[in-house]
Amino acid sequence: MHRVLKKDQIFTIPNLLSLLRLLMIPLIVWLYCVKQEYVWATVMILVSGLTDVVDGIIARKWGMVSDFGKILDPIADKCTQGAIILCLTVRHWLMWLLITLFAVKEICMAAMGFLVLRRKDSVNSAKWHGKVNTVVLYAVLMLLILFPAMPTLFSDSLIVLCCGLCLLSFVLYTIFYFRLLFEEKK
Repeated sequence: MHRVLKKDQIFTIPNLLSLLRLLMIPLIVWLYCVKQEYVWATVMILVSGLTDVVDGIIARKWGMVSDFGKILDPIADKCTQGAIILCLTVRHWLMWLLITLFAVKEICMAAMGFLVLRRKDSVNSAKWHGKVNTVVLYAVLMLLILFPAMPTLFSDSLIVLCCGLCLLSFVLYTIFYFRLLFEEKK
């Protein structure tokens, strides 16, 4: 496996939008932690999420899908999600369970993705369960930010829901990657 990335595969509109999402992380953290501007932090998270949707649409519609983008896009997503979860651990103790599951899942997925890339020369896109997990996670995180006085039973239930979806997605991705790694060549 010797991939050579060309400028036109790296400097695409979708990849620049993913880079923008990475650059927005410090702003979101600053708005939430320092300024305690919860509405503006949520607006920035929404903008970040919209750029994620837009970069996917542009990549598919105008043929700008690249292996680099398939790697950069989830990195931007996971860094954003991880930063927000960490911010919320101060207010919600159960977030420590979510951040632990999240970190284990993402580290294992990165390792499995790397193995598939090395052995099969293939970069894979997100699956439906990963997308559902992401949408629910963002929705829950924004609710927890917008409603800091939410009753503990309700906030803990939302966090447990995210933990369950994270675990389900982890199991399904693990099965997917193991099938890829151990399938016989046809």
